[in-house]
Amino acid sequence: MMRSVFLWASQNRWLRERLPRYRFARKSVARFMPGEEFADALAAAQTLAKQGINAVFTKLGENIGDKKEAAEVREHYLGVLGNIERTGLNAEISVKLTQLGLDLSKETCFENLRALVERAGENNIVWIDMESSPYLDRTLELYRRAREAYANVGVCLQAYLYRTAKDLAALRPLGPAVRLVKGAYQEPASVAFSRKRDVDENFFALSKELLSEASRQAGVRAAVATHDGALIRRIAEHALAAGLSKQDFEFQMLYGIQRQEQLRLAQQGWRSRVLFAYGSFWFPWYMRRLAERPANAWFVLRNLFS
Repeated sequence: MMRSVFLWASQNRWLRERLPRYRFARKSVARFMPGEEFADALAAAQTLAKQGINAVFTKLGENIGDKKEAAEVREHYLGVLGNIERTGLNAEISVKLTQLGLDLSKETCFENLRALVERAGENNIVWIDMESSPYLDRTLELYRRAREAYANVGVCLQAYLYRTAKDLAALRPLGPAVRLVKGAYQEPASVAFSRKRDVDENFFALSKELLSEASRQAGVRAAVATHDGALIRRIAEHALAAGLSKQDFEFQMLYGIQRQEQLRLAQQGWRSRVLFAYGSFWFPWYMRRLAERPANAWFVLRNLFS
């Protein structure tokens, strides 16, 4: 019930335009976002880097319908990549294709994406976020096109979609970088699991595929993105039992969620990375984060009134 309410709120234009004006809303999101400016995210990432945790940066925003605005997003990320290079930080970027003009045309989007991948250099992944299911085929099409030309591009796959196992199998011959997440959009029952238990089991099954001998032989880079402690333990135990080292894949989480677990993984030698989101267009993203784990809402309320 709460998940549905948060997902509805993420799509509500009236709420998106009004709630961010209020101090209580801005205070509540601060737990999960170091600030609206890239400088805020960079400073937070540099702090975690001292504890062995790497970074991914993402500027919040989606569904851009103006070519000039999409170009501005491209230029912003080019500047971020320049900052990463200058600071020597182990950091990557993650972009939504609708930020780069996918709603305008696939060609406009691809040219903006290509500029970022080329600027990032061969050792830094540019991650492509997955959006709602109507964008899935176009996203995978552009990812394939980019991956055929460049090695340093990755894509996000969502465990709550029925089709993801087939998508992963189809991508594997490319030797892709894949970030596996549960999924955070309102999807119909015809395309996605609705029960948490089913999503969790599919997430674990897909994680095992990402870490399988076949995937390793194909050159897959696996990033497992979850805050679920039980799933993290299951995946870690499976990986060690299968003979993988703690550096053979990566756990990824969001800034501000399960902070102690992030530190524990890093201290135990697991390869780990935290995604730092920033920007003024945070309301839909924030609602989807609460929908992913409604218990976060109670945490936020406790902090607001403490």
